Amino acid sequence: MIVSQASQVGADKEQLACDYLQRQGLALVARNYRCRRGEIDLVMREARTLVFVEVRFRRSERFGTAAETVDIHKQRRLAATAAHYLQHHPNRLACRFDVLALGVGGRVDWIKDAFYAE
Repeated sequence: MIVSQASQVGADKEQLACDYLQRQGLALVARNYRCRRGEIDLVMREARTLVFVEVRFRRSERFGTAAETVDIHKQRRLAATAAHYLQHHPNRLACRFDVLALGVGGRVDWIKDAFYAE
């Protein structure tokens, strides 16, 4: 299987994000959950909360920060994918959406409760 350089960079950044969140006490539940509605990079658990994590990376902030790329359209796709996940993996945990933005110079911005699903 041939993996493009961009997808390899994405996989590497997702692994960095996963490692970072695990060091903060979160446990990995699923990686790259996909359905026809979209994809969630990481599904993690923090105590009694299921956390859907979108990992974003920018080499340059010339056109905005990594976190700014999670617009309303992306949020809706993530919410729909999370709903699909929950239909297939029922639980009684609270849920939230986080964004882990990897920026210039190795900066990490972890935005908890980055947005709310409608």
